[in-house]
Amino acid sequence: MITGVPYRIGLACQVQTAGVGGQLVVLTLLSAGVGLGLVGWLTGLACAVVTCALLTLALRRSRARGLGPADRVTLARAVLVGGVTALVTDHLGEEPPAVVLVALASVALLLDAVDGQVARRTGTVSPLGARFDMEVDAFLILVLSVHVATSLDAWVPAIGAMRYVFVAATWVAPWLRSALPPSSARKTVAALQGIILVVAAAGVLPRPVTTVLVGLALTLLVWSFGRDIVWLWRNRRESAGPPETAPAASLALTPGTGTSSIKCPCAAGTPGAWPSHLP
Repeated sequence: MITGVPYRIGLACQVQTAGVGGQLVVLTLLSAGVGLGLVGWLTGLACAVVTCALLTLALRRSRARGLGPADRVTLARAVLVGGVTALVTDHLGEEPPAVVLVALASVALLLDAVDGQVARRTGTVSPLGARFDMEVDAFLILVLSVHVATSLDAWVPAIGAMRYVFVAATWVAPWLRSALPPSSARKTVAALQGIILVVAAAGVLPRPVTTVLVGLALTLLVWSFGRDIVWLWRNRRESAGPPETAPAASLALTPGTGTSSIKCPCAAGTPGAWPSHLP
């Protein structure tokens, strides 16, 4: 068991240096390249500080020695998502630089297929890494849906909010926490959410076409969640006393199909604030 003040300080320094330091670099580049106001800076830094604080707590509780190779990739994705969040909040009510926003979001989505492969090739697949990966995915989808809503319609954030509503529902209906069998359809729906929202954010398609595509994404998401909830309801007695793992339904909000969160379904995300449920 790894304990002691030196361990806690060293772990915190490692995470904060990588996460907050990386975020400062991204925010500085955004400020120099496209301009970033105080709101953007504060939001971006807040994302980094909260992410690193939660990650440090989770690493301590899992008795990890530090960030693994795949965790570093996921943390880099979190930094990019922080940049996207900074751009969106800094330009509320107006259009942020679409090229830069789409570039950041696209790289974050592409790296979603990298961290899982790194974890498997280095033998460092873990429930913590899978959960971290899923939370980054879910937050990116939420931010993108809020941004797209400003130019499309008020119903779009339902795409990003659905996962969090589902998490809240698990506290009322614990049977929703049970694990689901693997599903290629669920993974396909997951991948489409990020892709469609990025295309919508790019503004390259006519508004009617974009509306249809985003509406299709939401429809598929509702179908995916609905199908899984029905399955969970029908099998709720068989899953009495479920393990502390999130239902695979929550993966419907994970853009990408190669992440450790999908390859390690037993740790595919825990309902609620993730550090509080990790070992």
